[in-house]
Parts: sequence; C-alpha cells; structure tokens
Amino acid sequence: MSIALTPPVLPHLTQARAALTRTIEVVNEHGRHEQVSIPAERALTVYVDKREIVTLMTLGAHPELLVLGYLRNQRLVADVREVESITVDWEAGEDGAGVAAVKTRHGIADIAARTEKRVVTTGCGQGSVFGDLMGDVERMTLPNARISQARLYGLLHAIRLQESTYKSAGSVHGCALFRGEHMQIFVEDVGRHNAIDTIAGWMWMNGVQADAESIFYTTGRLTSEMVIKSAQMGVAVAVSRSGITQMGYDVATRLQLCTIGRATHKHFLCYTAPERLQLDPTLAVGGVHKVASA
Repeated sequence: MSIALTPPVLPHLTQARAALTRTIEVVNEHGRHEQVSIPAERALTVYVDKREIVTLMTLGAHPELLVLGYLRNQRLVADVREVESITVDWEAGEDGAGVAAVKTRHGIADIAARTEKRVVTTGCGQGSVFGDLMGDVERMTLPNARISQARLYGLLHAIRLQESTYKSAGSVHGCALFRGEHMQIFVEDVGRHNAIDTIAGWMWMNGVQADAESIFYTTGRLTSEMVIKSAQMGVAVAVSRSGITQMGYDVATRLQLCTIGRATHKHFLCYTAPERLQLDPTLAVGGVHKVASA
C-alpha cells in the first residue's frame, strides 16, 4: 500500500553563497602599490520553469532568497508555497554567469504577458518591474506603526556598528529590517533593489510578518519602487541614509508611509507621514549634523 506524500510547504533552496569580495592591486596617491578589496559583482540569470526572466547583477550573498524576493516583489508569485525549488549554479551560464532555476508547483499563469511590459526605474544593480508600477498601491494597507526619535537613533547606531562589506570594500548598498530595537536581518548587494528583494525572500522563507514594530532601513534613495516594496512587505516606516525622489514622495504620501531620509548620527528629515514619528527634539542637542550624499 503506497502512501501519498504531501509536498513540503516551503520551497527547497540550494545554498550557493559566493565570495563577496575580491582582492586586487591598486596604485595610491603616493605612487605605491597596495592590496584592496572590491565587491565581487556577478551576473545571475533567472529562469522560471525553463523560461528566461531576467539577469540580475549581484554579490551572490544569498542568491536563492534574492530570486524568491524578486518573484514576490515583481508580483509574479503571490505565495511562497507556489515555488517548489530554487537551484543556483554559479558555473552553468554563458560567459561565466550564474543560473538560478526556479521550479514552480503549478506554473505561473499568463507569464508571457505578465513579463512583457516593463517599467524601467532608477535602480542600481536591478531596477525594472513587470506590469503597472502603481497598479496595487491603492489596495495596500499598512499597520498603525509609530517610531520614536529615540528608537530611530538606536537604529542608526546599530547600523554604524554593523560589520559590512561596505566597510571593507565600499561600492555596495545595505538594507535592514528591524523589529523594535532588534535588527532581524541585514543584507548588502550591488543595488538596493537586490537587498530589499533578498529581505522579502527571507521574510517568506521564515514566515516573518511585518507589524507595527517593523522598520525598514536602506543606504540608498527612497524611490517609488523602494517605497512600494516596503509597503508590499507590510512596513509602514522606511529610513534612508540618502534622500527621496519626487515619485517616492508622492507614493509614500498616498500610502501614508513614513519616510525618513538624510538619516546619519542625530540628523534626519521626515518627508512623509510625520504623524507616525514621535519627536523628542531634546535628543538632537549636540548631535552631528552630517548630510549624506544622494
């Protein structure tokens, strides 16, 4: 008598983590040779059920989570249980590119039509979305989140202490998800879109739901796409070391998503939904007002 096995709820993921940096020789301002580290950017071509979807430029720190979050944020997959497996092979592609093979359980309906229309956005590393960028904005609802000035400063302090590829090699963006004072995950990649997609994939794989205590942090600009991706994750407060674009501002205003930018040391600017920010200006006294570049 055979027993039918129920397929696992979560997809099977390989663990194809790649080296994050490469050492090269440079010449400094004194004419001396020295060894420095640079980010090890590499191409990763994504296939969904053997159909080529996109090539992402990435560090390769968490490629499977990146692909899963990409499918989520591009609205190609609505539930993590729709994905059976993601297999990454850094040697399988042409010209040294890696390949991510996604196998879904039942296919993606109308995938040709859904991947035909692209909106090119102001991305670095990856910045295009399928379909209507603004299509789901009006249907998004966010938790009744608040952030205090003290918590904001605690978040920025935690980011300063975080060990990172940026500190050793530069030229990357970092994103983090906080819950209260706790940093749940910190991700770096060549583009902020890759980093937030990886966080979205991690949330799906670990059953993490954003709530009123959740805060998203990025070193990059708060563009419309970054604001929408934050909202899709259910996060109502987004903090950036950089600034905000006009479209990012407009979308955040419509969503009543609190955006805080130019956030370094004790300086910050609250662009939208200031009612979500609990101010205590006495904490800013004696702060270092250093404005980050966009």
